[in-house]
Amino acid sequence: KEGSIVHGVVKNITEYGAFIDLGGMDGLLHITDMSWGRIKHPSELFAVGDEIKVKVLKYDREKERVSLGLKQVTANPWDDAEFKFPVGITVKGKVVSLKDYGAFVELEDGIEGLIHVSEMSWTERVKHPSKLINVGDEVECKVLEVDSKNKRISLGLKQLQNNPWDELEIKHPVGTQVEGEVKSVTDFGVFVDIGLGIDGLVHISDLAWTKKFAHPSEKYKKGDKIRAMVLGIDKANEKFSLGVKQLERDPWENIKTRYKVGTAIDGSVTKLTDFGAFVNFLGSKDGLVHISELAPRRVGKVSDVVNEGDQVKVKVLGVDERGKVRLSMKAVDQATGEDISNKPREEQAAPAAGE
Repeated sequence: KEGSIVHGVVKNITEYGAFIDLGGMDGLLHITDMSWGRIKHPSELFAVGDEIKVKVLKYDREKERVSLGLKQVTANPWDDAEFKFPVGITVKGKVVSLKDYGAFVELEDGIEGLIHVSEMSWTERVKHPSKLINVGDEVECKVLEVDSKNKRISLGLKQLQNNPWDELEIKHPVGTQVEGEVKSVTDFGVFVDIGLGIDGLVHISDLAWTKKFAHPSEKYKKGDKIRAMVLGIDKANEKFSLGVKQLERDPWENIKTRYKVGTAIDGSVTKLTDFGAFVNFLGSKDGLVHISELAPRRVGKVSDVVNEGDQVKVKVLGVDERGKVRLSMKAVDQATGEDISNKPREEQAAPAAGE
């Protein structure tokens, strides 16, 4: 009868299960119905001749086939997993399997939890769990999450250690200065080791206020000592932001005062675009001369008037709240530097002598 508990003797063992002699009829105990936990081969549990107690799962009278279950004789351990392993407690278990993404730990027969690689170390980026643990190891970990319905328990190793990000926030709060060693240089910035096993990132945009670097290696190399200011600590995403330029005052804080509208300055053309030319002045700041401000006459192409490297005289038209400077060439006599913005258009456009 389906659902009944019967006694039998192990008659034969295969890779996929065991045939049980029930006394005149054989039943199949499939490997998936032997244990709530994981087994690789039925021989791990039985030998031919063993007497066992099993449950009748299905009986096909016409075909005379009986499907049996051993694990069903006992309660499903996942039914009360949330009570046995509440979130936050420390548990011990045996590592039974390693995957690229983590390690499976057997907490009891039929109950396994996963330690994801991201939960193994606060500071080290673990590429494979075998770097820290091996199959067969007894480990102590903390329960992070329990999902009995989907038979999942999330475990953590690093949670049993002090979180260095907490110490970092206390020792080096935002706005303080730190010293460290350049650990690596990338296209987007410089990673700095300041101790505690945490690397801070100086983004390429935070290397200098005025100078633009094509690559951080123009300023730093691995092993260099560096001072920087703490810009941000994001514990949730484990990001530590540093800045070098912030050690100095932003030279463009008072740019509107330094470069008032109407100020005439000398500069060098650094870049041409379809919409205008960028001019560097005082060796540090770039301003834009829009194509409409290149000359009194209508300009078809920027390169018809200027080329990269040309020395030009410009007039400040304005500075926006982001410190971007708008310049004009047509408002200044390129020969004398005289402001001609108030002269009649005909006089502005008059050709110079010998032209």
